[in-house]
Amino acid sequence: MDIIARITDEFKLKRFQVENTVKLIDEGNTIPFIARYRKEAHGSLDDQVLRAIADRLEYLRNLDKRREEISSSIISQEKMTEELQAKIDAAVTLAELEDLYRPYKPKRKTRASVAKEKGLEPLAQAIYAQSAGDDPSALAVEYITDEVPDVSAALQGASDIIAEDISDDADIRRRLRNIFSVSGIISSKAKTEEDSVYATYYDFSDSVDKIAGHKILAINRGEKEGFLKVSVTIDRLKAIEIIERTTINGSGPCSDFVREAGFDAYDRLIFPSVENETRSMLTERASTAAIKVFAQNLRPLLMAPPIKGKVCLGLDPGYRTGCKVACVDATGRVLDTGVIYVTKSAAEKAAAERLVVALIKKHKVDIISIGNGTASKETEIFAADLIKKHSLSVSYMVVSEAGASVYSASPLAAAEFPQFDVSLRSAVSIARRLQDPLAELVKIEPKAIGVGQYQHDMPPKELETALDGVVEDCVNSVGADLNTASPSLLAHISGINSTIAKNIVTYREENGAFSSRSELKKVPKLGPKAYEQCAGFLRIAESKNVLDNTGVHPESYDAAKALLTLCGYELSDVRSGSLPLLHARLEDLGYAEVASRLGVGEPTLRDIEAELLKPGRDPRDELPPPMLRSDVMDLSDLKPGMVLKGTVRNVIDFGAFVDIGVHQDGLVHISQIADRYIKHPSEVLSVGDVVSVKVLDVDVKKQRISLSMRGVQSEA
Repeated sequence: MDIIARITDEFKLKRFQVENTVKLIDEGNTIPFIARYRKEAHGSLDDQVLRAIADRLEYLRNLDKRREEISSSIISQEKMTEELQAKIDAAVTLAELEDLYRPYKPKRKTRASVAKEKGLEPLAQAIYAQSAGDDPSALAVEYITDEVPDVSAALQGASDIIAEDISDDADIRRRLRNIFSVSGIISSKAKTEEDSVYATYYDFSDSVDKIAGHKILAINRGEKEGFLKVSVTIDRLKAIEIIERTTINGSGPCSDFVREAGFDAYDRLIFPSVENETRSMLTERASTAAIKVFAQNLRPLLMAPPIKGKVCLGLDPGYRTGCKVACVDATGRVLDTGVIYVTKSAAEKAAAERLVVALIKKHKVDIISIGNGTASKETEIFAADLIKKHSLSVSYMVVSEAGASVYSASPLAAAEFPQFDVSLRSAVSIARRLQDPLAELVKIEPKAIGVGQYQHDMPPKELETALDGVVEDCVNSVGADLNTASPSLLAHISGINSTIAKNIVTYREENGAFSSRSELKKVPKLGPKAYEQCAGFLRIAESKNVLDNTGVHPESYDAAKALLTLCGYELSDVRSGSLPLLHARLEDLGYAEVASRLGVGEPTLRDIEAELLKPGRDPRDELPPPMLRSDVMDLSDLKPGMVLKGTVRNVIDFGAFVDIGVHQDGLVHISQIADRYIKHPSEVLSVGDVVSVKVLDVDVKKQRISLSMRGVQSEA
């Protein structure tokens, strides 16, 4: 297989783009590095396309490897034919290859293999030939032995062999698999009379080709937990007709015998197998879609705008053990900690009020970050009342604390805060999540962050790979301060693994702050290749060379300096932000001409220009700021028709959950998201979006809120 041609065709790209991308990947370059610093080679493809190419490349190479293994196995059995080899060479999926290999694959003991051991294969072949004058019973007489006592036993063995041959026929399986995919019906029935969250699926059916992924995942979980019995069915007569057209080549007793063996092959061997394959296909399809949604939700969550330069008070709510408090300065350094009780006696609540007000005044707190877990509502009411009562110029925001408990109990948190117990570490994490979501969330396993659906049912390896890719892309698009970044953040920088990240921090602690990017070369185990991959993504604000605080790669420093000289500027002008005519001069000279003179590509030239104009820029600063609050509403305050502002917390297949400040997120069903038809909510919404919504319905008892965005913007 020409893998380059295949990927080029599938992705609708030019051959040079795929060839160069594959070459760069094979040379050990990371996707962020390729996307950012090798744009000329691949035609400025973005990181997501490059990652998709890398995934497809791996699949096709594994497919070719399996193709070679199968061919070698069949050749070693001396059963390879030109026709079979051509089919193996033409196979484009793993399923096709395995179907072709099925008849030659070593099997465990089966009814057919037992019959073959008894010498009944020639009888099966003679019957399968379906000669008009032959009678199976007459043919079977010759095969009666000590192991085959009578004609009936001989015919049963021959039937088993024919049934297995029919079941192993790649063409039959392909056609039946297609029927399952196109016209199959998946059904679920109640396995118990007990009420459950799966009651919707107690008498449910849908077509295989149209069923929504989230329904498949729900059905699978319901089956696993013992509430549902699931099956896939097709028109049996249509399936039998396909088998007969392929296997029956005449009429008479032998053809009738083969027909009966075909019935057995379908009912006993093919149907259960293809039904399982169909279930697996549906699950794989649903999982792939769910992982994609998870990744789409994770990206904006990680890239949420940081609230920089603010002192933050983190509150980790709780009932019995109280609400843990942590005050951190603008850099995330812990200033104070404590425990308050806002859900118990009036005296304890008054003491909590005194402590929090004292902390706010002592440390000049600007914002309060409140975790959304147990007792969050009571803590939010406490904070809102406190702000109003004492006329404090402080805002608050409820943040997701998903994964905070996982982080706080981890060896990483213990190493970072050995002096604090687990609960206080969570409060620190909650405070920092508001200050810099990316820097804090990278410390947590991505799947524990909790955006998406059925993440615990996903294939762990595929989910981890996809989410790690998102984290890597986000971290490298922002970059990291070499002198302040944690090992967790550094470990996601292109070319840096956890060992090198720890070595960087150790070097920093032993030798003081880095003064230049080139000093990275002194870090143990950070070799030339790692330096090439990571240098452009690491920033040093204190460096004498202002380019060290930009996204300009060291390999392009000479080009950047030449550009400044060409346009009449110096490096000092970059630091002072005084390059008012740089863009105009580039326009006058022409980007293509300047790029040629500097010896770089035009995409690289444009990137250098952008970095020189905004050294140390953070792409997150260009996004809308998060929504802060100073008061709180109750669920009972909501009335149908009210229009409110809210923050999108999760986007899933059937809608989006929006935080409107009542502690219970409301659901905007997919049908209520837009005034036009959309296939998926992600076409319109992303996690972190601030939107206007109208209340449709409120069920206080079930704690459910139905919202709509249709026609709301004009009313808001």
